[in-house]
Amino acid sequence: MSFLHLKQVSKIYGKFTAVKDFDLAVEKGEFISLLGPSGCGKTTTLQMVAGLVPLTAGSIILDGRDITNIAPAQRQLGVVFQSYALFPHMTVAQNVSFGLEMRKVPKAEREARVKETLGLVHLSALADRYPREMSGGQRQRVAIARALVINPPVLLLDEPLSNLDAQLREEMQFELRRIQRAVGITTIMVTHDQAEALSISDRVVVMEKGDITQVDTPYKLYEHPRNNFISSFVGKSNFLTARVEKSDAGTLVSIDETRMKFAPVINENWKPDAQQVTICVRPEKVELSAPADGLIEGKITTRYFMGNQWLITVATKAGNIAVAIANRGTPPAAEGETVGLVWKQEDCRVLQSEAPRP
Repeated sequence: MSFLHLKQVSKIYGKFTAVKDFDLAVEKGEFISLLGPSGCGKTTTLQMVAGLVPLTAGSIILDGRDITNIAPAQRQLGVVFQSYALFPHMTVAQNVSFGLEMRKVPKAEREARVKETLGLVHLSALADRYPREMSGGQRQRVAIARALVINPPVLLLDEPLSNLDAQLREEMQFELRRIQRAVGITTIMVTHDQAEALSISDRVVVMEKGDITQVDTPYKLYEHPRNNFISSFVGKSNFLTARVEKSDAGTLVSIDETRMKFAPVINENWKPDAQQVTICVRPEKVELSAPADGLIEGKITTRYFMGNQWLITVATKAGNIAVAIANRGTPPAAEGETVGLVWKQEDCRVLQSEAPRP
């Protein structure tokens, strides 16, 4: 039996369905990320778990107890908001202690728990500072400490890193995972940042228009996307229209005009009788070669140096194909040059046929 189970949860505002039949079982100690674009329903889902938004349908079971109609305060969940919501007139220690005071925890125990939690988030030396005297990353850790000090069964994080600059954001996502693992707390995080979700989650729930489109481990989600939306939202992808052909060798896929045939890695949603399919290949799986050695050839139209890699666009008969090449100290072919493109059969995915997303 799962520790937290959202059973067919829905939220409807008038004629608008924000979340539809959301069903997710979360194990104790698991780190789950709700990932998707703005308006997909991920924050609404988190707020329903917290009790801040009532359900239209469905139920929420926590450790065998139905908490669907229980008030937020009685759920005893830890919540970290996007803005951190710290009290500016209170010191770090006072902010962290606030929830314990509301629960009338004795002073000696309160001070011990605050000290222990500040040590966990590496803020012991800053206990007497005020939020205005701290960096964004430090304020975020105060908010996490305040949520953890009450020993909640579940920690809910609503875009906790969105207010940080890029470098600090990357540092803090690993710090967040360290803290979560140290405590062993069941955690649900809302984010629109795919790199953030992939790097620190046990499983990722991808949402689109209120629906769950795929739930998987980060690696499987990236390497085996179920459809075009996931392929384009989680990382970058090249989409090539292709057709299915039968031969003595079995089922082959042929890219239009190029007659490039290869055995596909069939996606579970692909229909065996489909005549037209979409091929997905990640830019980092594509390599440059001499024109005659490529599966397909084309001309480089753009080339951007990103420091750790080169991002290249190659115009081919099958359309523009993006290529990501690791920087190994030597510049690749220049704009205007004709090159071949190669990739391994096992690096391609055959998706259900649908219009590729921009």
